[in-house]
Amino acid sequence: MKSIRIVLGLFVGLAWLLGASGLYCLAADTLTLRDAWEVIRTKQFVDLTHAFAPGIPRWKGFPDEVRETLYSYEPGPGRLGSGFYAQSFTHVGQWGTHVDPPAHFVKGLRTVDQIDVREMILPLVVIDVHEEAAKNPDYTITIEDVRRWEKRYGPIPEGAFVALRTDWSKRWPDREAMHNKDAQGVAHYPGWSLEVLKYLYEQRKITASGHETTDTDPGVAVSRGDYSRETYILKQNRYQIELLANLAEVPQSGALVVVTFPKPEGGSGFPARVFAILP
Repeated sequence: MKSIRIVLGLFVGLAWLLGASGLYCLAADTLTLRDAWEVIRTKQFVDLTHAFAPGIPRWKGFPDEVRETLYSYEPGPGRLGSGFYAQSFTHVGQWGTHVDPPAHFVKGLRTVDQIDVREMILPLVVIDVHEEAAKNPDYTITIEDVRRWEKRYGPIPEGAFVALRTDWSKRWPDREAMHNKDAQGVAHYPGWSLEVLKYLYEQRKITASGHETTDTDPGVAVSRGDYSRETYILKQNRYQIELLANLAEVPQSGALVVVTFPKPEGGSGFPARVFAILP
């Protein structure tokens, strides 16, 4: 009975986050999973995931994807006609919209399969700096940006997923536009600042974060081999999501995010499917 009450209590909180003004007033022992589903099913869903394919933007050290059709509905050159369709995919874990587990940078910390499913449904916070990034592609989020968000919406909730909106995903899938390199080969795209990440993870105690660019660190830092911001996140034994999409379609506060990915044993990373449920 205690475990049932805990689960139902979680859904009371879920109903509140989704703005179900009637449901969250119900006692935990009268709210059912069906009640929670009836709230969720009426909401708008936004896919925050890019479809991946060979040739997409990626980190400079990764090879391209190789995709092969092994079986097809009809016989053809190099494949068997079997009446069904099956492909082989060969790509790095960090491919397309993907999860970076702590072990990606830090030996001994959690791999993909060790991330708890309780960390996959979270309150979504979107901090919008897309106008600043449009004026300055090297823009990094400041603590003042975060303070403005909190002044408007209140303290960033503990356990949240914080996404950095730069609208850089609108350049997808143009690799040159995503990397935005100058004549000297230096990349220019926005990113996180260490000051903000420390505030979010240490003071607000968020669960995870994500962004639209190929890296946590801004392009100028990555160009000189500086991955200190990503290293910081993963050292907290937290995960991040890179190459998010459609953040412009999500409110800055009040939504939920669902972050899903396969479970490769000892996995260093994997493509993710991420979506938001709007209030």
